[in-house]
Amino acid sequence: MSGVRRLGARWRRRRPLRTRLALAASAAVALVAVGVCAAAFFVIRYELLHQLDLSLTQSATRVVQENRGEGPQIIAGECRFLSAPACAQVVPADPAADPEAAYLLPVSAPVREVAAGTRAPYFSNVTRFGHSLRMLTTPFGDGRALQVALRADPVERGVRQAAVLLAAVGGAGVLLAGVLGYAVSRTGLAPVARLTSTAERIAATRDPRHRIELPPGPPGRQDEVTRLAASFNTMLGELEQSVSAQRRLVADASHELRTPLTALRTNAELLARADRLTPAQRERASGALGRQIREVTGLVNDLIELARDEEPLPLVEEVRIAELAERTVAMARTHWPRVRFELEVGPGAAEAVRPGVPARLARLLTNLLDNAAKFSPPDAPVEVGLTAYGGGGGLELSVRDHGPGIAPEDLPYVFDRFYRAEAARALPGSGLGLAMARQIARAHGAELTAGAAPGGGALFTVVFGGEGP
Repeated sequence: MSGVRRLGARWRRRRPLRTRLALAASAAVALVAVGVCAAAFFVIRYELLHQLDLSLTQSATRVVQENRGEGPQIIAGECRFLSAPACAQVVPADPAADPEAAYLLPVSAPVREVAAGTRAPYFSNVTRFGHSLRMLTTPFGDGRALQVALRADPVERGVRQAAVLLAAVGGAGVLLAGVLGYAVSRTGLAPVARLTSTAERIAATRDPRHRIELPPGPPGRQDEVTRLAASFNTMLGELEQSVSAQRRLVADASHELRTPLTALRTNAELLARADRLTPAQRERASGALGRQIREVTGLVNDLIELARDEEPLPLVEEVRIAELAERTVAMARTHWPRVRFELEVGPGAAEAVRPGVPARLARLLTNLLDNAAKFSPPDAPVEVGLTAYGGGGGLELSVRDHGPGIAPEDLPYVFDRFYRAEAARALPGSGLGLAMARQIARAHGAELTAGAAPGGGALFTVVFGGEGP
């Protein structure tokens, strides 16, 4: 039995879904057609036999009424002809009382039992005169039984004709079921076929720009296959955006790495001929080489950080944002000794906590502070503010500088990877800090925005909702 199941499962795996669906639909329709024809055959057969039995019952009633006082005898014997009335004979319970003339219909022990009253009336099939007869045996009274018979071959012929006709109808139904099953599978799986073709084309060309054509209609009334195709198109759109972003990242990274790597190679080749350089030249080349190595290392580390989409869950903990801001601002003062940093914590914000990764949140604020310090004039402070808002425990962390601010044409792109405004191209950095800051903010359920500060300068705001991520 298990071998048969394995064989069936192997057969299903080797057959296309369209073939299996066509066979299943055809089998279902064919089963219904055959079942209806079989039921119709049995109903017709029952009705024909029932009509013949009713005729026998009527004939028996008429014979009883016309021959009530007669003894054992043959009453009518013309049932060999289709147009003749039924054959009828009266049989006593005691064989010694039989008439001298032989009976036309067969007399058996059950007939005597009916005559004696020990057996109920019954119908039977017999063959006489070369024809099949339907016979009724019923009590006649006074220890006698009445046998009435009619030719049954017309009924049998009608049953055979009905069987042939219904078999033909059933066969036609099976063929129609096959055609309909194929049509249903072809029509119903057309979107799946298009989906499969699109997926194969994408796998062959590695081009996610292909889409599946969807039938027209309101979105709320689409069938399951159409919704599957729409979901597949949505997935392709997301894949296309991901591939495009990956290609842009690789292109931008290669562009950003080209300059420092070229400088590294140049300084390395220069130091390789150190015997031809003066001590001052060697010192300058060594210092430049160290700075460039640190720059490339920082760029690679930033790329690795940007490649992470989620924060590591085991490192998430409750973070007091005010304390984290104080530590981060203190570190920024050591890194930028010529820039004045001012931190202001508003009422209700000092004790506020949020679930997150402390190191990642510190990196977010560090990137914002570094960006502000690069553009801040020596005599102007970088203002950091932490305030609570709303009744749900929302927090707002802001970083403002008093530099030239962000040009309106640059504002939509400040969080793009490797984007650097014209005013920032001469400053150190790779253009990844703000992109990384936004990614960290979104990973913690916050939103980072940029804008122009009142009175000049740039203002970056991190808004934490009332609930953590």
